[in-house]
Amino acid sequence: MNSTNQLSFGNDFDHGATLRFLRRWWKTLTIIFVVAAIASVVASLCVTPRYKSSVILFPTNSNRLSKAITADRYSLDYMDYGIERDCEYTIQILLSQSMEDAVCEKFNLMEHYGIPQDDAHKYFKLHEAYRSYVSVKRTEYLGVEVGVLDVDPQYACDIANFIAANYDTLCRKIHTDRATDAFNIMDGVCGELALEIDSLAKCGNTELVSLKRQELAEMQTLRAQRKVDLHQNSSYKFWLDHASVADKKAYPKRAIIVLLGTFGALLLAIFVLLLVDRTRKEEE
Repeated sequence: MNSTNQLSFGNDFDHGATLRFLRRWWKTLTIIFVVAAIASVVASLCVTPRYKSSVILFPTNSNRLSKAITADRYSLDYMDYGIERDCEYTIQILLSQSMEDAVCEKFNLMEHYGIPQDDAHKYFKLHEAYRSYVSVKRTEYLGVEVGVLDVDPQYACDIANFIAANYDTLCRKIHTDRATDAFNIMDGVCGELALEIDSLAKCGNTELVSLKRQELAEMQTLRAQRKVDLHQNSSYKFWLDHASVADKKAYPKRAIIVLLGTFGALLLAIFVLLLVDRTRKEEE
């Protein structure tokens, strides 16, 4: 009995019902298949093709050149690639509003994306379009890939390369602002210490003068480091691959659109026709 159950298990499907269903509706299904295929082809041809260009870069391990030059001991090599934290910082800067504003202004993307100047929501639409066509993601080996989709392959290439180049500009501005504040503070402290040393020297307090001079020397070293940071003009990244002009569209995949559209419509039609058959049987 067990062997009989095993042999008949899974064979309860009524193939005859399937054949009867296909004989009844084959004309309808054929028409739906042909119409869906034609509609899918037309729809795929109506989609504007877009081309993709991408750049790959690696963040540097440290953005403070002063440590590599002036510090006696420095645990990180300035020429090393960045760690995961540096990679996340890089992605954040590449996705920043400052980067987006620079790209939109440089390439006049408001006009390029066809957004009217008198549109009340033009900046929102520009932001949505930019985020739809510009992507930033981390690669498997802690690199960062910037991808740009555009109807013009040259535009896509130029935008991708500009984003990678402008990354240095934004990083330099951030660090220059911080280094300027630090340098000004330390310069003021050095001036105060120098005046204090002169005053103590006149009083003949040699021991305290010696301590203050040592403190001044340490502060001057730190000020020198900030000065190096202030005038730093090196790159904050290793540029692995520059973008090139694509000679083949990346979007849309017309074959996939046609297949999904055609068979999706066919499956939906089969589902509806099965409901129609079931409804008829219940009424009978």
